Amino acid sequence: MRDTLDLDAYLRRIGHDGARTATAGALRSVVLAHTKAIAFENLDPLLGRPVRLDVGSIQRKLIAGGRGGYCFEHNLLIAHALRAMGFGVTGLAARVVMDLPPGAMRPRTHMLLLVEMDGETDGGRAIVDAGFGGLTPTGPLMLETDAEQTTPHEPFRVARVDRVDRNETGYRLDVRIADAWTPLYAFDLQAQSDPDFEMMNHYTATHPDSTFRNALLAARVTDDARYGLRDAVLSVHRRGAPSQRRTLDSAEAIRDALADPFGIALPDDPALDAALARLVGEAAR
Repeated sequence: MRDTLDLDAYLRRIGHDGARTATAGALRSVVLAHTKAIAFENLDPLLGRPVRLDVGSIQRKLIAGGRGGYCFEHNLLIAHALRAMGFGVTGLAARVVMDLPPGAMRPRTHMLLLVEMDGETDGGRAIVDAGFGGLTPTGPLMLETDAEQTTPHEPFRVARVDRVDRNETGYRLDVRIADAWTPLYAFDLQAQSDPDFEMMNHYTATHPDSTFRNALLAARVTDDARYGLRDAVLSVHRRGAPSQRRTLDSAEAIRDALADPFGIALPDDPALDAALARLVGEAAR
């Protein structure tokens, strides 16, 4: 496959047949379509397979191959598409703070995008993140301070914070679940280059302590639900209804779930069934 993005193939993959202009409406449509069509998943790191970030490799995997991916793959793919549509796009890096105790710090291992819409000024800058797994924002989020913003799913806010690192002011992305705000990650507007993301990706995909090397993760949204998979536990979260969780009892059951509802074309790798069987065994203990 070509080494530049095939925009037509990408838009067919996500089911977007609307405008290709650098406008707020087109951005909302593409972000929602992408998050519904392409699952978040980490099968390659789990199986010890390389995660390559050049556009040709991402297209072969996520477009032609029917796979999903994690933050670098999702956000690099949508970044190439948005640039081809005329948006200004800058890659940013974040520290995940979800579930961290006060004072704890993780490295910058998450990618997100700053997107500028055609003809707009500061009011036209938005955060786009198509790759945060089970809480991926399904719409762009304007770069405002503390304002609750609706998306097709949960409300989010981009809150201004005093410090991301020692001497930097920045932002924190929060999501409102029920009546409580949950912090997700902290970031600033320092532009990151492709080599920066290569380093982050290498750590995330290969470090022995990385979650992506040790646990199976998958996520996808529909119009009215979020589906999540962590190891052998399948969860469904629907608006206005209690969350549902069940433990899958076989490698075949996990395979079936990855195919539906997550829509992932599984890699042809003899190590896959052994890895899934291990997860089922660990869940049964």
